[in-house]
Amino acid sequence: MPTTTIAEDRSALRRANAVLSGLRAVFLRVGVLPFFLVATLIAFSLVSKEFLALQNLTNVARQSVYLILVSLGQMLALVTGGFDLSVGTAIALTSVVSALAMVTLSHLLPPDMLWLVIVLGCCAGLAAALVIGSINGLGIAVFGVSPFIMTLGVQSVGAGIALFLTGGVPVSGVPYEFGDVLGFGRVLDIPVPVLVAIVAASTIWLVMNRIRLGKHIQAVGGNVKAARLSGVNTRKVLFIAYIMCALLASVAGLLLTARVGSGETNLGGTIALESIAACVIAGVSLHGGIGRVENVVLGGFFIVLLQNGMNIAQIGSYMQMVLLGSLLVLAVILDQVRYRLLVGER
Repeated sequence: MPTTTIAEDRSALRRANAVLSGLRAVFLRVGVLPFFLVATLIAFSLVSKEFLALQNLTNVARQSVYLILVSLGQMLALVTGGFDLSVGTAIALTSVVSALAMVTLSHLLPPDMLWLVIVLGCCAGLAAALVIGSINGLGIAVFGVSPFIMTLGVQSVGAGIALFLTGGVPVSGVPYEFGDVLGFGRVLDIPVPVLVAIVAASTIWLVMNRIRLGKHIQAVGGNVKAARLSGVNTRKVLFIAYIMCALLASVAGLLLTARVGSGETNLGGTIALESIAACVIAGVSLHGGIGRVENVVLGGFFIVLLQNGMNIAQIGSYMQMVLLGSLLVLAVILDQVRYRLLVGER
């Protein structure tokens, strides 16, 4: 065999190894998100030219705000080594309680105190979510109940309360100004929900990267016994994590209520699955201790982008559920592979 041919083969082999090493490094650092995102962009751009249009991507960014908010809270629970199945109930109960409070107060207070009615209604919705987060935190942190059982039980109880309060009927009569500002308002031509998501993501990033609480959350998820021996109040950290998760879901519930203009018990029906999928695809480990805020934001955007692409491709809603569930299972399998590789490198 000629010497030049052997040299070319070796050079090609080195380039291939370099590419594989680069892909492996990306996989270990970020997870499967870059690969899923590239595959989605290529697949749906071939289906329709409208998929990558600026207007469509802008709409996706606006629609992904609610999932991003819930996913940020879900990330906190996942990083501690648990998860929260009650985020959908937090959204529904926030929507119902805030709407009922606004409608009731609007009849009790004079018309010139409309903004007080809206503020008090929002506070009532946040308080309802605070109760949900507190119950989850107490059960998991103090009594040692499994996060799966605890949050599943709270999800059922909260959904029942929301249906009891409304009789399954949407709560109408929410002040127009509430939806006009929080649902459709703009500041510097930026939608208010997008600004809220930016503020929330920035706050959680500061918590996880610049404040001691974030380090403690990661420590609890990495090894709860070692964290306890290091002087970390693990019960307090778990309690705060689940409260923050519920409050972030509640903020999403307020924005969704403003968007639809009524209190709805069916808001957030599938968001628990979607938020977990967004986090796992974004590289948040189900084993705890690993999670990056910026990746979770992109993960929430990816899930909505995927749903948008399936709508453009005219894939039925039932099949969309199948594909999203399959994607979650695949992401979990790859997360296990990634975790073993990370542990092996240590």
